[in-house]
Amino acid sequence: MFSWFYYLSGRTHVSITLLWMNYSRFISKQSSRRKPSCISELRRALENGSPSLVWLASGMPSPEKFPFREMTVTLEGGKQLTLSKEALSTGLQYGPSQGYPLLRKQLKRMVEQWHSPPRWAESDLLVTVGNQDGVSKALDMLLDPEDFIVVPDPCYSDFLCMLTALAPQIVAVGVDDEGIRPDILKSSLEKAISSGSTGIPKALYLVPNSCNPTGTNMSEERRQEIYAIAQQYDLIILEDDPYFFLQFNEKQLTSFLSMDVDGRVLRFDSFSKVISSGLRIGCVTGAPPLLQGITLHMQASCICPPMLSQVLIHELLTFWGDEGFKKHISDICQFYKDRRDAMIQALETHLNGICEWIVPEGGIFVWLKVLHLNDTSAMLLERAAKGDVVLVPGREFMVDSTKPCPYMRAAYSCATPEEMMKGMENLAKLIQKEIELQSTHK
Repeated sequence: MFSWFYYLSGRTHVSITLLWMNYSRFISKQSSRRKPSCISELRRALENGSPSLVWLASGMPSPEKFPFREMTVTLEGGKQLTLSKEALSTGLQYGPSQGYPLLRKQLKRMVEQWHSPPRWAESDLLVTVGNQDGVSKALDMLLDPEDFIVVPDPCYSDFLCMLTALAPQIVAVGVDDEGIRPDILKSSLEKAISSGSTGIPKALYLVPNSCNPTGTNMSEERRQEIYAIAQQYDLIILEDDPYFFLQFNEKQLTSFLSMDVDGRVLRFDSFSKVISSGLRIGCVTGAPPLLQGITLHMQASCICPPMLSQVLIHELLTFWGDEGFKKHISDICQFYKDRRDAMIQALETHLNGICEWIVPEGGIFVWLKVLHLNDTSAMLLERAAKGDVVLVPGREFMVDSTKPCPYMRAAYSCATPEEMMKGMENLAKLIQKEIELQSTHK
């Protein structure tokens, strides 16, 4: 809580109080034991110090002995981007755990522009080693063993892998064509609260746009319902949104950060799908008390996100400007929309009557249900490669992976239209053989 006092007409004062959420119950025991790195904290002096500051505090290697002297990259269209000597030197050195200051400033402006968070003046942003790194560190900050976390079912498979080591109690909530169902969410929360366990649900994980693996988009109305439930049950919302910029409709859907009047949303963004996955740069936006736990973890693990990647992305965004970035997003959306259309054509050609699917409105995945199979795991893991096609079995995305699952996930991002057509032809043959195989074992 912070207060400011303003004196009006020399006599009257008004106290304007800004109330924060009480975050104490959300911080895990392990996270609460973390302490700041003295060296990382001292590095702030480099950002704010005078040119005559003599730095003798940390073990930074001498830039004089770095073997790199210049860096020029050729962009699509043939234009070249050359890093200045100063930018290259910065990119080759350790940097702040929170991220390269110039990139953070750039990203903050973009977040404000795209989301207009209601509590933006109090929020902050950190750069992470890709989107998944931020999500993983947030889970470490939030969860003790046996704590409750709410997830959609099916759910991003690598997120489920993150949860395994933390050993929380997982509240799995069913989904429909708009994502997680509010009615099931409320009943599941009530059941968890009344179960007699000492744990209370802490967090809700969501991929609202082009969800991995289902490809579904959450409607505006559904998002409002989910946020209201999070308020009612005091949940932190982990908004994992790597496909925000990969939407095929012109109207961008409202993010949870855009409606966050409480400071309960941690939003995770990524450059992996729109610039480069290998650069490993993402960011997380939210309330400083929550970001502090992620920062301390960063100081104790990777020290800082890769500086050269951050410098390169900053220089690229600066070179493009807002209009250039928008044009790039428009170009890649059209590219993936064309790939999506090619995949749907291949499905309609070879899998009508064999599978069901929803046409995704963005992203890079299509979620298929095989109509005459109880489970796809053995088929895809043991026999698919020999049939010249590989997909991910749906069981890998289910909270209870021991149960049979008739679903599978196909990615249309890298295959050519010709490869998709051939792949779906091979898949149809594979499914038919699997149906025959299973019928002989009944």
